[in-house]
Amino acid sequence: MVAKIKTGRSLSGAINYNEHKVKLGRAELISAQGYLKDPVNLTFTDKLRRLTDLTNRNERTLVNALHVSLNFAVSENLKKDILQQIADDYMEGLGFGKQPYLVYQHRDAGHPHLHIVTTNIEPDGKRISFHLLANRASESARKQVELTYNLVKAEDQGKQQNVINKPLDQVDYGKSEIKRSITNVVNQVVKTYKFTSIPELNAVLNQYNITADRGSKNSRMYEKNGLVYWVLDAKGNKLGVPIKASSIYGKPTLKALEDRFRLNEVLRKPLKDQVKSKVDKALLTPISKTDFQKKLKADGIQVIFRQNEEGRLYGITFIDHGSKAVFNGSDLGKTYSAAALINWFKKDGINHNQPIFKKEYSDTSAPKFTDNISGSNATGSDGDSLLNILFKEEQQGMAAIGRLQQNKRKKKRKGHSL
Repeated sequence: MVAKIKTGRSLSGAINYNEHKVKLGRAELISAQGYLKDPVNLTFTDKLRRLTDLTNRNERTLVNALHVSLNFAVSENLKKDILQQIADDYMEGLGFGKQPYLVYQHRDAGHPHLHIVTTNIEPDGKRISFHLLANRASESARKQVELTYNLVKAEDQGKQQNVINKPLDQVDYGKSEIKRSITNVVNQVVKTYKFTSIPELNAVLNQYNITADRGSKNSRMYEKNGLVYWVLDAKGNKLGVPIKASSIYGKPTLKALEDRFRLNEVLRKPLKDQVKSKVDKALLTPISKTDFQKKLKADGIQVIFRQNEEGRLYGITFIDHGSKAVFNGSDLGKTYSAAALINWFKKDGINHNQPIFKKEYSDTSAPKFTDNISGSNATGSDGDSLLNILFKEEQQGMAAIGRLQQNKRKKKRKGHSL
């Protein structure tokens, strides 16, 4: 279980956040500790007034709101009564067991989790200190709850990710909660794949019947750098109502993705030769497009052809599901672009072009491609700790940014040496 603590000055803001989710059907108030009514009978005023009655007894303390989230492993589908007990035990260990608090069960993300809202002002007006609350009391309470209810430990969640995560399936419109399904796929793909553009991102997302959409170039959404996610049918047609990127857990907005583009451009560079080598091996002799796809699929690479209505090939994308790198053909080199390969593929079993790929390659041991992203090691090796997993990507990014800055300094010094 992972516990996250936020403190603030607005109890009404914290309650409003959760109540909005309730109205949308994505959350439920499952407990109201220290209230005189059952949760189902409480009005918004009842919920807020019980807490503000306490804050009014100490007007000197401005930071008086506590908003906690308790996050469980994907495999832990806990019943409501167990979640209520977990919340009570955690709040007792935190030192807030005698305070009134509201417990909301959320269903709007890829993992089960609770939100708890309370205040640190006691009935006598004294203040419960927030100092080191997250580092000491919360850690102790979390570990005790994990032991009592046999939960997946925070330190082990990363190591067990491949085991406990349900495989990502194609989103089936009408058979699952759309926002949650989109959240599951988008967050996993954005976290693990190295793409440098929206089309490259969509090359992966489309395999799960999802697409990221900026709108037409003349639309207001495009001008405002907006982004939405759609569910697709089997033919690639958009279904239902789009989901705003800003409303998805993790907020995979265009601005956030553009930061990923720049980082991924650097992170995927060392992987280019590996992909080129596998493509070269598949092109040692003339081959049909279908056989080309099959050969590379067996080598861990998915090939996406982009064709117009007349069937003419105008683009090609390679997705290496082993290294999680996505490349357009032209990114690998001119000879890998759609324009170059279109004359290499056999038509009706006949190709009169001479081979252009001569180099000999030995068999590789690339992992066999599976359609489920979580079937590969997306979060790290089995020996990784949670902190390593959380910070590995950031460390890679900082190292990559450092190299870019170093190159810039070298160029600058070179320019001043004249």
